[in-house]
Amino acid sequence: MNFKNSSTFLSCIFFIFLPSLITSQTCQKTCGNIPIKYPFGTGTGCGDPRFQHYVICNNQQLSFKTHTGCYPVTSIDYNYQVMYISDPSMSTCACTQPSKGFSLDANAPFSFHDDTVFALLDCSTDSSPIYKSNEGVNSTFPMCDSQGAPVCSLLYSCQAISRLNLPISTCCVYTPVDLGPAFEMDLEKLHCSSYSALYGFSNQELNPQAWKYGVALKYKFNFNNDYPDMCASCEKSNGVCGYGGPYSSFVCNCPSGFNTTNDCFLGSSWSNSFRNVPWQTGILLINALGWFIILVLM
Repeated sequence: MNFKNSSTFLSCIFFIFLPSLITSQTCQKTCGNIPIKYPFGTGTGCGDPRFQHYVICNNQQLSFKTHTGCYPVTSIDYNYQVMYISDPSMSTCACTQPSKGFSLDANAPFSFHDDTVFALLDCSTDSSPIYKSNEGVNSTFPMCDSQGAPVCSLLYSCQAISRLNLPISTCCVYTPVDLGPAFEMDLEKLHCSSYSALYGFSNQELNPQAWKYGVALKYKFNFNNDYPDMCASCEKSNGVCGYGGPYSSFVCNCPSGFNTTNDCFLGSSWSNSFRNVPWQTGILLINALGWFIILVLM
């Protein structure tokens, strides 16, 4: 057998053991101080492609993006699949400011967590669509959750919000949150000047200064919400789950900047001693085997 045929034979051996060893961008495991795990990623080709457009790591700041803006991600609970974000434009017990509202993109793989509470503040009782006049009675009432009254009264006990100098009736609470088919809370259309969002009371229901302000969003891995087995194997080998190719197929991003279709170990079945060998060592072994075969066949 000549050298050309030997090289072809060696190439076949190489692709049998490492069918998809491709140089790629290295995916990071953190963004700032937030750990990054599947389905999120730190760049193109990292995580799940469905989440790529909505959760972005830029200059070590993790952000959640919608068509109305970018919101800082404060933390992610991977055990319960909940992402927590903040909106710098919303009002809290410490600060009151005008806001345009909040929205979700209709096709985004997120939904509001049941603990999320929205309180619309400084709404016009004369023209706001969330208020309805009592027939024959000179008064209005909000078309929202009547159970939210304690939230409103406690929010208005905060010094910052009390500066609005408006009656408690101009606060309207939504829980559980449902933004309707438009997935959007447009405060301008609702004739409200601000809103507050919270997702927990810190066991201090009567102390709004201790409440957890922000928005809690749920996410799912897929339709059945099953964690992909291939991703679990990849992470066990110190890899990061990602995607690549024209069909965004699964790839495992390894620490040295290579992708494989399974994990960062060879996992070969042809020799028990070859199992669970780091892929860098595997390349050296395959190259050594290849040169040995070439010398024998020449």
